[in-house]
Amino acid sequence: DLCAWLASVEELAGALPAHRLDAPTSGLVLCARTPERRARLGEWLADREVHKIYLALVIGRARKKGTIRRPLKDPRRKQTLEAETRYRLVEALGGFSLLRVEPRTGRKHQIRRHLHGLGLPVVGDERWGPRRRVRVPAWPGRLWLHAWRVELPDGASFEAPLPPELEANLAALRG
Repeated sequence: DLCAWLASVEELAGALPAHRLDAPTSGLVLCARTPERRARLGEWLADREVHKIYLALVIGRARKKGTIRRPLKDPRRKQTLEAETRYRLVEALGGFSLLRVEPRTGRKHQIRRHLHGLGLPVVGDERWGPRRRVRVPAWPGRLWLHAWRVELPDGASFEAPLPPELEANLAALRG
């Protein structure tokens, strides 16, 4: 639990998350120590002023770049909402593609659902994964989706390096 971890780190005492990631996704989560800063982050997120960049390893060969504009059902709100995801091929790795993914909206499981809809399921996705079993060299044992970079409208930016298991998987795919 992120809040419990924040409370356990002395330098982060009092910090609370301003948004969330899907549970199996690694990477950056914006946090703030003061209610004012958290509110400001919340405003930027709601106004889509925060630029979020993910790295995803997908099964299949992706085009060099693309934009997915496909509405997604939101069961909590009981309606369909507009959703947009942009992607760019970082590296072709045999039958896999490493993508830089930029969600323009923030719908539940948006990246995973959009890529699945293109026939490019994210490696390790148990919910929106491939229809058939695919052998993944150096299987990382988890969802291959990482919140890599966040850029704020005030000019601040943050990056989170890939976890060791994802780095090891890339190294194996590169041979």
